[in-house]
Amino acid sequence: MYDIAALYEAETLEHALALLEEHPEARIIAGGSDVLIQVREGRLAGSVLVSIQKLDTLRGIALEEDGAIRIGALTSFSQIAQDPLIQTHLAVLGEAVSLIGGPQIRNIGTIGGNTCNGVSSADSAATLMALDAIMEYQGSGGIRQVPIQAHYVAAGKTALAQAELLTAIRIPQESYRCCYGHYLKYAMRNAMDIATLGCSVNVRLTEDKGCLERVRIGFGVAGPVPMRALHAEAAVKGQRVSGETLDAAGKAALMDVQPRSSWRASRDLRLHLVEELTKRALGCSIRHAGGML
Repeated sequence: MYDIAALYEAETLEHALALLEEHPEARIIAGGSDVLIQVREGRLAGSVLVSIQKLDTLRGIALEEDGAIRIGALTSFSQIAQDPLIQTHLAVLGEAVSLIGGPQIRNIGTIGGNTCNGVSSADSAATLMALDAIMEYQGSGGIRQVPIQAHYVAAGKTALAQAELLTAIRIPQESYRCCYGHYLKYAMRNAMDIATLGCSVNVRLTEDKGCLERVRIGFGVAGPVPMRALHAEAAVKGQRVSGETLDAAGKAALMDVQPRSSWRASRDLRLHLVEELTKRALGCSIRHAGGML
């Protein structure tokens, strides 16, 4: 049985925002793959829920006039992985969401839910960090564009105000133009498991494929929130493509993270994974971009 105090079904975006204003204690439910589990386990027992399942305007992927790729918050992981725009320009994001749960979860789970639960282990989060994603919030006061680094405030908490919804995630053209990426997830099992650590890298090489012109490195489960590895990025930007550059990235990434010990892994194991996955993901991204190692 599910202990739910009330369930309201929004008919439009405006209706959803009005319901959130009317019920400040309410929680959003979309696919339900996260919220319903927490209700069943008792962590959200007695919750008031606002369903946004009917809001089809929040689904789909489109190329905008400024070149940004806009992903509706209710777009499922399966839709993202199969979309031609994603496969052409953001293959790394398709890779990342294809590692979430099993087929049933990927069919109902949404990119908005995955990023709004605020957890560091969300498989899409590290890649969206590496893509400099912009989160589109909407409330009664209008639309806010929030860089993804500001979206994550603390463990389990985002910058969304109580009566705001995430309506879309925008990937700027600068983040995918001539860019190539790779996501690596370390978990105890190959499927249906939460990440022990995740690392996503996005690079652009110089025209001769010999140097790193642009580098973005994102992590999940390397701290209380998903994060960018700014020291590692700075250490290798402009450097020659080489094994030494990969090693430098791995070492520098240790300055960016704050992993903790948990029942899944010790802090020391996670630090080892940070260094190793950084090198591997960066190497794969360079090869995808046509570089030789």
